[in-house]
Amino acid sequence: MTDNRLASRDSFVERDAADPLASRRDGFHLPGGVIYLDGNSLGALPKRTAARVGAMIEHEWGEGLVRSWNTHDWIGAPARLGAKIAPLIGAAPDEVIVADSTSVNLFKLVCGALGLRPDRRVILSEPGNFPTDLYVLQGVGALLGGRVELRLRSRDELADAIDEQTAAVVLTHVHYKTAERWPMAEITARAHQRGALAVWDLSHTAGALALDLHAVGADLALGCGYKYLNGGPGAPSFVYVAKRWQEALVSPLSGWMGHAAPFDFVDDFEPTASIRRQLCGTPGMLGLAALEAGIDTFAGVDMVALEAKGMALGDAFIALVEARCGFSELMLASPRDAARRGSHVSFRHPDGYAIMQALIARGVIGDFRAPDTLRFGLTPLYLRFTDVWDAVETLRDVLASGEYRDPRFARRAAVT
Repeated sequence: MTDNRLASRDSFVERDAADPLASRRDGFHLPGGVIYLDGNSLGALPKRTAARVGAMIEHEWGEGLVRSWNTHDWIGAPARLGAKIAPLIGAAPDEVIVADSTSVNLFKLVCGALGLRPDRRVILSEPGNFPTDLYVLQGVGALLGGRVELRLRSRDELADAIDEQTAAVVLTHVHYKTAERWPMAEITARAHQRGALAVWDLSHTAGALALDLHAVGADLALGCGYKYLNGGPGAPSFVYVAKRWQEALVSPLSGWMGHAAPFDFVDDFEPTASIRRQLCGTPGMLGLAALEAGIDTFAGVDMVALEAKGMALGDAFIALVEARCGFSELMLASPRDAARRGSHVSFRHPDGYAIMQALIARGVIGDFRAPDTLRFGLTPLYLRFTDVWDAVETLRDVLASGEYRDPRFARRAAVT
């Protein structure tokens, strides 16, 4: 942004007036007096969600009872929701299904990938990947009694570290802390050249960036439903399995919903050949109802335009912070180049936790990632350019006044 566009709030008002996605904000419950910059941890509540979940409770469950598995197609919900997520990530409708949590789905996909490459023993990832991903990968290695080795390599080293021993490369497309994107097509192609599979965590991608899993040749992917998909706290996750792998990929959790004929009630497991193989136990219908309401907020949205707005919000946020908070110790922790950045922006500061608590006390809600990172999620569906201006002005006041030095802001809560 040029300097004159940073000079006053009026230019941000003009950008909101020209925003083709501006009307989407009306679909969300956004409390007065709050600027919500944490949609990358928990998306805002869609206005349609309460009615959808209420209808399931009162009518489908309350009146329909067990009949609703058929009459309201509860049994088909995981695949139906998967088909709705598919166009957001560039997949076919029958390549995505909703099931379990991101951690459980990562476990299933990594174990399945190892089964597809039984002569290989290395899982490759990066240090600083989201902790649950690394913990799950460590757990897979422990479960297999040392027959699998987890290797962590930096971004500069990882591509060259993919070799004939690598079974799977497991990475988060957009880094949870810095927002740096991996070049998905390049890494996937490199993995394939060496005979390895690519497993992508899309938790900070789905619903924020335009993505085409087919175009990049992705093998396996997963993502969460409670961030940009607005599915509610603890919303179910989704799994992507490219059509070419669906018959061969074996899930280590061979539950009855992944059976070819679950209601035949036979003793021996016979997996279905479809994406339904990634199901395990009975789906939680209340969580699926809330997630479906969240996914439906994307109906008719051009994902390229959505990403463009998210990148513009990020550029504006960075430019404003540097122009108006330059006196502080804030250091940009995210890529400056929008093409290398996801839809959040992070800054480092020695007193990052206290600063974030002071912001939250003033109604600007972001989050903190240890040891020193303030993280601001820029959700294109409902965030305005004027919100960015107002948030940075609040940040400037908090820093200039030293308000964050109040001891109450240094007390750590359980969730940061």
